[in-house]
Amino acid sequence: MTQQPDEPSIEARAKTPWTANSPGSPILPEDLLLLLFQPESGVIAGENTLFYVLAGAVLADLALHESVAITTTRAGSINVEAVREKAPPSDEILLSAWEYVSDKPRGVQTVLPAIGPRLRHPLLERLIARGDIRRGNRKVLGFFKMTVLKDSQNGRRAGLLKEVRDVLVDGTEPTARIAALAALIGASGALPQFDPQIPWTSAVINRAQELKRGNWGAGATSEAVTRTMTAVIVNSVISTAAVASSHQ
Repeated sequence: MTQQPDEPSIEARAKTPWTANSPGSPILPEDLLLLLFQPESGVIAGENTLFYVLAGAVLADLALHESVAITTTRAGSINVEAVREKAPPSDEILLSAWEYVSDKPRGVQTVLPAIGPRLRHPLLERLIARGDIRRGNRKVLGFFKMTVLKDSQNGRRAGLLKEVRDVLVDGTEPTARIAALAALIGASGALPQFDPQIPWTSAVINRAQELKRGNWGAGATSEAVTRTMTAVIVNSVISTAAVASSHQ
């Protein structure tokens, strides 16, 4: 099948790529999908706008590694473009998005729906292959078998959730990665579903709002550009998802 000009490619072509953290480590959208998975019900929270949020996580991961830059046009719209001085990412999902914006700067709200729809399946398969989520069977009406998702109880989701909770509830100063995760969960609209593990209180809501604006804490001053870029991406996710929801 011939690839369309505006369709992100999926093949890695980098000779000297960087890895997201260390070889084989989860990328940010994997961690986000794992957190949005609700073990009690076996569903993914925020399915209606999930692909925008996952696409935002892809861009945020690239932003955290300074592989994309955010620019403002004369008309005031926000563009994202690849930083060509950096080696392309080795991860094929991140590479696909990076290549999509390497051809030319593209509006963030154009990129999100372009790269988002195809993310859920491969990211979920990675989580299953990694052993973070497992597939199981459940009987419906006593004899029909239905495939369901279950928590593997390997502790990785619980560990991520604790880090996010520490930031939102206890006010712990986050790492850039955890700040981005917490902000994206807030952007997904799924934060109330984490109650009571993360209580749905005014203090938590306010803290989530601060993270979405890029207010990560005094120790993050050296990451000012990254914070700004991540905040732009997160708020683009919110506005794009809101527009999409209004048309449903």
